[in-house]
Amino acid sequence: MSGIVKVLEDEKIYLRPLELQDADILYQKINSDTEMRRLTGTQRTFTKVEIEQSFQHFAQDKSRVGFGIIRKEDDQLVGDVALNEMHDTSNRDANFRIAIFDSYVGQGYGTPAIKLMLDYGFGILNLHRIELDVHSINDRAIHVYEKIGFKREGIKRENVYYNHKYHNSVVMSILQHEYQELYQK
Repeated sequence: MSGIVKVLEDEKIYLRPLELQDADILYQKINSDTEMRRLTGTQRTFTKVEIEQSFQHFAQDKSRVGFGIIRKEDDQLVGDVALNEMHDTSNRDANFRIAIFDSYVGQGYGTPAIKLMLDYGFGILNLHRIELDVHSINDRAIHVYEKIGFKREGIKRENVYYNHKYHNSVVMSILQHEYQELYQK
């Protein structure tokens, strides 16, 4: 497929900016993927117009960088990944988030997408600290984050309400020098 912008890539996936034509897929996945909604704590539904408008907003938001996660074998969008809340240039920190669509979970797309974003965040954006909140019910994600090098910092007690229950969040982070020790040998 010609004309595809591959911002970051590895053997299995590449990351590219989300395009307006991706709104159809995101509209379907965000509203119908019940497991992703549960694990991310997504409570509301979105119209296709709202998703398209968010693309325009994200393009203007200098405190955020996000990409679609694309499977190389067929250029299929399998999820998205972002670094958010990069407001303070003195502290050089950001919040990380990722979503893999249900039919692609467990197929090895999340780990390389996380590593590509960490490499981008630390190597291109010169961030010092990347943090995330993961719901305590998402054991698979916690395991992956720890395997990659994120450290647990604490618990936000009962801060997410979903499906008639409150759940904790685990606060995790990785620092630039920790990432370099693991991956820049």
